[in-house]
Amino acid sequence: MGNRVLEIASGSGYHAATFAAALPHLTWQPSDADPSAHESIAAYVSHRGLPNLLPPLALDVSGPWLATEADAIVCINMIHISPWAASEALFAGAARLQSDVVVTYGPYSIAGDFRAASNVEFDASLKARNPAWGIRDVNDVARLAGRNGYRLDETEPMPANNLTLIFRR
Repeated sequence: MGNRVLEIASGSGYHAATFAAALPHLTWQPSDADPSAHESIAAYVSHRGLPNLLPPLALDVSGPWLATEADAIVCINMIHISPWAASEALFAGAARLQSDVVVTYGPYSIAGDFRAASNVEFDASLKARNPAWGIRDVNDVARLAGRNGYRLDETEPMPANNLTLIFRR
């Protein structure tokens, strides 16, 4: 893997700042579609003063990607709070950039098993807020990744019934 990481849907910028500090050999490019998130991300960039943490990039995963290169893509807590089309755009964009690795994090079901009552409740609450949202199944995401040239390489259990999925080209 190279050293440039594009984070999709960086939100507040907390993860970008934390990972950039812990992994100084990687250049971390946070991005978000929401202009209000850019202020928070910029504050983290300024406060941390890390040479490997870049200013936020305006990037809507479903629109044109302003990023021109990324060795790896990281997407934390987006797939379940966006329409499926955003997941499709995530993997299509990663393929266009020829990124070697795509890492996603969040709640997932596995072959329809939500693995915890709290995930069933969370899925219902997401769908009540927006019918296009919801906890996605690992197998569906893996098939989508496969259509874009990626294979699910690792599935790592995380706290609060979340998973980290690592896809490679």
